Amino acid sequence: MRFGRVPVAAGLTIGLVLTPVGAALADPRPTLAQAKAKLKKLNDKADKVVDRYNTATENYKKSKGTYTKLNDTYKRKLATVAELREQVVGMAVDSYKLGGDVTSFPGLMGSDNPGAMLTGWAVAGQLSRERAEKLAAFNEANRGLKADRDKAQKALQGADKERDSVEKERSEIRKLIAQQEKLLRRLGAYNPGNPNSTGVKYTGPASGNAAAALRFAYAQMGKPYVFGGTGPGGYDCSGLTQAAWRAAGLSLPRTTWQQWAWGASRKVDMDSLQAGDLIFSEGLGHVGIYAGNGEVVHAPQTGDVVKVTKLSNYGRNVVGAIRP
Repeated sequence: MRFGRVPVAAGLTIGLVLTPVGAALADPRPTLAQAKAKLKKLNDKADKVVDRYNTATENYKKSKGTYTKLNDTYKRKLATVAELREQVVGMAVDSYKLGGDVTSFPGLMGSDNPGAMLTGWAVAGQLSRERAEKLAAFNEANRGLKADRDKAQKALQGADKERDSVEKERSEIRKLIAQQEKLLRRLGAYNPGNPNSTGVKYTGPASGNAAAALRFAYAQMGKPYVFGGTGPGGYDCSGLTQAAWRAAGLSLPRTTWQQWAWGASRKVDMDSLQAGDLIFSEGLGHVGIYAGNGEVVHAPQTGDVVKVTKLSNYGRNVVGAIRP
């Protein structure tokens, strides 16, 4: 991610503004070149922190989803155990009402009505089998109940830990954004963007699903860069590439690192780029989509908007490219 160019006239004006008059005792304000250099460092740092934030967010969602599934399973088993417990208690009561062991041979031989006893024997035998099955089911369900509860609690603890990571990264990003905005406004280069921008029409050389991805990306031009943004009102770099390729029918992972790992077997040489390829830069802290004709569409950084830039300007510190 990088800052946009500042018009010469604006640069001269800024240079004058940055040069204090009659303030010998005050700390000298940075020159235009120094401000740009500091902004570049902030942008590079923000790239990495935003990706850590996105990774932590994805991990939190995954952990929370695991907890939800395990907790739902635990609740279902809890209800099953309660139902089985009622059945076992009912059978125990029924067994007691029979008045003892009616299946014993002496009981049968001493009965005044052997036929009735034989019938009672068959019924009691059936009850015994049912009771044994219900007891076994109850014991099995009850045995797994604690394990399921413990798994759910462990998953919840993991989700809480990931949530804390998200909050930590979010806090650092907010500090970086404040510094970025201050410098951008000083440079006269802050662009808040328009969340409702309808973008422009893509007319490049892409075809097939690559064309669909680029049509979507171009339609987002003018919308602001938003850390953690996945649309529709704003995007960060990997949020834009993910959304664009989703519109083309392909599901990409969320973060730049995940997208790069996903494309490990799809890497292409920079001399063989085709429209639609993902181009990674800044130590995998940034990603954009090659649009063809030596241009890249991307969401640069705070204070800028989704836009197209020349590959020659985008290409510093390029790590590589993959073809979705």
